Amino acid sequence: MTMTPAEADKILTGSFAPWVLDLGLLVETLTDDHVVLRLPRSQRLAREGGALSGQALMAAADTAAVIAVAAARGSYGPMTTVQQSTAFQRAVTGSDVLIKAVVTKLGRRMAFADITMTDSVSGSLAARASTVYALLG
Repeated sequence: MTMTPAEADKILTGSFAPWVLDLGLLVETLTDDHVVLRLPRSQRLAREGGALSGQALMAAADTAAVIAVAAARGSYGPMTTVQQSTAFQRAVTGSDVLIKAVVTKLGRRMAFADITMTDSVSGSLAARASTVYALLG
């Protein structure tokens, strides 16, 4: 059963903390094994010098992976982050970030995803992350 972008938007608005919603994430692409979210440029999320903060990127990566796992399962169910590892490669200033989360393994109790975060203007890789989730329901 394929999840629609509208269903993914409902997961975003109904299942995440208000401060995650403040990131303004938008669903760009959704398939059965991956999602692309857009993190809009915001001065509120910038550090000194205008670069997007690492905390915002990590929260966006985690959120994208949850949506990707839900899409792979066909619907949202309770899950919790067991591990997230992020490597930052370059700063993003003055543009949105595209966050692509790909489910690499979906088991009965665990799910794994890899995330890439790219500058939406230049296409340059800004960061990579990998995540592991315990599926609770």
